[in-house]
Amino acid sequence: MSYHTIPIGEESPQVVNMIVEIPQGSSNKYEYDHDLDVFKLDRTLYSPLFYPFDYGWICDTLAQDGDPLDILVITTQPTFPGCLIAARPLGVLMMRDEKGPDEKILAVAAADPRFSDIAKLSDLPSHILKEIVHFFDIYKELEEKQTIVLGWQDVDTAHGVIEKFRLTPKHECPDAPKHP
Repeated sequence: MSYHTIPIGEESPQVVNMIVEIPQGSSNKYEYDHDLDVFKLDRTLYSPLFYPFDYGWICDTLAQDGDPLDILVITTQPTFPGCLIAARPLGVLMMRDEKGPDEKILAVAAADPRFSDIAKLSDLPSHILKEIVHFFDIYKELEEKQTIVLGWQDVDTAHGVIEKFRLTPKHECPDAPKHP
Protein backbone atom coordinates (compact mmCIF):
# COMPACT_ATOMS: atom_id res chain seq x y z
CA MET A 1 0.00 0.00 0.00
CA SER A 2 1.36 3.40 -0.96
CA TYR A 3 1.65 6.05 1.72
CA HIS A 4 -0.20 8.43 -0.57
CA THR A 5 -3.39 6.33 -0.40
CA ILE A 6 -3.79 6.96 3.34
CA PRO A 7 -6.78 9.26 3.97
CA ILE A 8 -6.44 12.59 5.73
CA GLY A 9 -8.75 11.31 8.50
CA GLU A 10 -12.44 11.81 9.17
CA GLU A 11 -11.78 14.36 11.93
CA SER A 12 -9.87 16.66 9.59
CA PRO A 13 -8.92 19.46 9.94
CA GLN A 14 -9.02 19.16 13.75
CA VAL A 15 -7.01 15.89 13.64
CA VAL A 16 -5.08 14.88 10.52
CA ASN A 17 -3.09 11.83 9.51
CA MET A 18 0.53 12.62 8.77
CA ILE A 19 3.53 10.60 7.66
CA VAL A 20 6.94 11.29 9.18
CA GLU A 21 9.74 11.81 6.68
CA ILE A 22 12.36 13.24 9.05
CA PRO A 23 12.49 12.42 12.76
CA GLN A 24 13.21 14.99 15.43
CA GLY A 25 16.95 15.46 15.93
CA SER A 26 17.96 14.36 12.42
CA SER A 27 20.01 16.40 9.97
CA ASN A 28 19.27 13.85 7.24
CA LYS A 29 16.52 14.90 4.83
CA TYR A 30 14.58 11.83 3.76
CA GLU A 31 12.02 11.87 0.96
CA TYR A 32 9.45 9.30 -0.03
CA ASP A 33 10.14 7.77 -3.46
CA HIS A 34 6.74 7.07 -5.04
CA ASP A 35 8.07 4.68 -7.67
CA LEU A 36 10.12 2.54 -5.28
CA ASP A 37 7.69 2.91 -2.34
CA VAL A 38 10.58 3.59 0.08
CA PHE A 39 12.06 6.49 1.97
CA LYS A 40 15.46 7.51 0.62
CA LEU A 41 18.12 9.92 1.77
CA ASP A 42 17.62 13.07 -0.29
CA ARG A 43 20.44 15.04 1.31
CA THR A 44 22.00 16.00 4.60
CA LEU A 45 21.47 19.54 5.79
CA TYR A 46 24.43 21.71 4.83
CA SER A 47 24.40 23.44 8.21
CA PRO A 48 25.09 21.85 11.61
CA LEU A 49 21.36 21.86 12.38
CA PHE A 50 18.72 19.27 13.13
CA TYR A 51 14.96 19.14 12.72
CA PRO A 52 13.39 20.41 15.96
CA PHE A 53 10.42 17.99 15.79
CA ASP A 54 9.15 15.17 13.58
CA TYR A 55 8.59 16.53 10.07
CA GLY A 56 6.57 15.15 7.20
CA TRP A 57 3.40 15.58 5.20
CA ILE A 58 -0.35 15.59 5.75
CA CYS A 59 -2.02 12.68 3.97
CA ASP A 60 -4.39 13.40 1.07
CA THR A 61 -3.15 16.97 0.48
CA LEU A 62 -1.28 18.73 -2.31
CA ALA A 63 0.22 22.17 -1.65
CA GLN A 64 1.17 24.86 -4.16
CA ASP A 65 4.73 23.51 -4.47
CA GLY A 66 3.42 20.23 -5.91
CA ASP A 67 4.13 18.23 -2.74
CA PRO A 68 1.79 17.22 0.08
CA LEU A 69 1.31 19.89 2.77
CA ASP A 70 4.22 20.05 5.23
CA ILE A 71 3.69 19.46 8.93
CA LEU A 72 5.91 19.57 12.01
CA VAL A 73 4.60 17.43 14.89
CA ILE A 74 5.64 17.79 18.50
CA THR A 75 6.08 14.37 20.08
CA THR A 76 7.56 13.29 23.40
CA GLN A 77 10.10 11.07 21.62
CA PRO A 78 11.26 11.09 17.98
CA THR A 79 9.59 8.50 15.76
CA PHE A 80 10.93 7.21 12.41
CA PRO A 81 10.49 7.74 8.66
CA GLY A 82 7.19 6.22 7.55
CA CYS A 83 5.47 6.50 10.92
CA LEU A 84 1.77 7.42 10.73
CA ILE A 85 0.75 9.95 13.39
CA ALA A 86 -2.68 11.39 14.12
CA ALA A 87 -1.80 15.05 14.64
CA ARG A 88 -3.78 17.93 16.12
CA PRO A 89 -2.88 21.23 14.38
CA LEU A 90 -2.11 24.29 16.52
CA GLY A 91 -1.18 26.87 13.90
CA VAL A 92 0.75 27.44 10.70
CA LEU A 93 4.11 29.04 9.92
CA MET A 94 3.71 31.08 6.76
CA MET A 95 6.85 30.96 4.60
CA ARG A 96 8.20 31.42 1.11
CA ASP A 97 11.08 29.61 -0.54
CA GLU A 98 12.56 29.42 -4.03
CA LYS A 99 9.37 27.69 -5.28
CA GLY A 100 6.89 30.16 -3.72
CA PRO A 101 4.55 29.83 -0.73
CA ASP A 102 5.61 27.03 1.65
CA GLU A 103 3.29 26.71 4.64
CA LYS A 104 4.33 24.55 7.61
CA ILE A 105 1.54 23.28 9.87
CA LEU A 106 2.57 22.90 13.53
CA ALA A 107 0.77 20.17 15.46
CA VAL A 108 0.99 17.88 18.46
CA ALA A 109 0.58 14.11 18.50
CA ALA A 110 -3.10 13.51 19.29
CA ALA A 111 -2.35 10.21 21.04
CA ASP A 112 0.16 11.74 23.49
CA PRO A 113 -1.53 12.66 26.80
CA ARG A 114 1.25 15.16 27.55
CA PHE A 115 -0.25 17.42 24.90
CA SER A 116 -3.95 16.99 25.70
CA ASP A 117 -4.16 20.57 27.04
CA ILE A 118 -2.31 22.08 24.07
CA ALA A 119 -4.89 23.45 21.61
CA LYS A 120 -3.30 26.58 20.12
CA LEU A 121 0.09 28.20 19.59
CA SER A 122 -0.19 30.33 22.74
CA ASP A 123 -0.40 27.13 24.82
CA LEU A 124 3.22 26.36 23.87
CA PRO A 125 6.29 27.96 25.44
CA SER A 126 7.18 30.94 23.25
CA HIS A 127 10.76 29.72 22.96
CA ILE A 128 9.63 26.61 21.03
CA LEU A 129 8.02 28.85 18.41
CA LYS A 130 11.20 30.96 18.20
CA GLU A 131 13.36 27.84 17.74
CA ILE A 132 11.15 26.63 14.88
CA VAL A 133 11.25 30.03 13.17
CA HIS A 134 15.04 30.16 13.56
CA PHE A 135 15.46 26.68 12.10
CA PHE A 136 13.38 27.41 9.00
CA ASP A 137 14.96 30.84 8.62
CA ILE A 138 18.50 29.44 8.23
CA TYR A 139 18.31 25.73 7.37
CA LYS A 140 18.94 26.27 3.63
CA GLU A 141 21.39 29.15 4.00
CA LEU A 142 24.58 27.18 3.17
CA GLU A 143 22.82 25.69 0.14
CA GLU A 144 22.53 29.27 -1.09
CA LYS A 145 18.75 28.95 -1.16
CA GLN A 146 16.55 31.58 0.41
CA THR A 147 13.67 31.05 2.79
CA ILE A 148 11.51 33.88 4.06
CA VAL A 149 9.61 33.31 7.28
CA LEU A 150 6.50 35.49 7.29
CA GLY A 151 5.24 34.52 10.75
CA TRP A 152 2.81 32.39 12.70
CA GLN A 153 -0.92 32.22 12.07
CA ASP A 154 -3.53 30.73 14.41
CA VAL A 155 -5.23 27.34 14.48
CA ASP A 156 -8.21 28.55 12.43
CA THR A 157 -5.84 29.66 9.67
CA ALA A 158 -4.09 26.28 9.87
CA HIS A 159 -7.43 24.50 9.46
CA GLY A 160 -8.18 26.71 6.44
CA VAL A 161 -4.81 25.90 4.84
CA ILE A 162 -5.41 22.17 5.36
CA GLU A 163 -8.87 22.36 3.77
CA LYS A 164 -7.52 24.45 0.88
CA PHE A 165 -4.95 21.80 -0.05
CA ARG A 166 -7.06 18.74 0.72
CA LEU A 167 -7.46 16.43 -2.29
CA THR A 168 -10.49 14.34 -1.34
CA PRO A 169 -13.62 16.32 -0.51
CA LYS A 170 -14.71 15.80 3.10
CA HIS A 171 -17.90 13.94 2.15
CA GLU A 172 -15.87 11.42 0.07
CA CYS A 173 -13.19 10.70 2.69
CA PRO A 174 -12.86 6.97 3.41
CA ASP A 175 -13.52 5.86 6.96
CA ALA A 176 -10.50 6.19 9.21
CA PRO A 177 -10.07 5.31 12.85
CA LYS A 178 -11.18 7.99 15.30
CA HIS A 179 -8.54 9.46 17.55
CA PRO A 180 -8.85 10.73 21.13
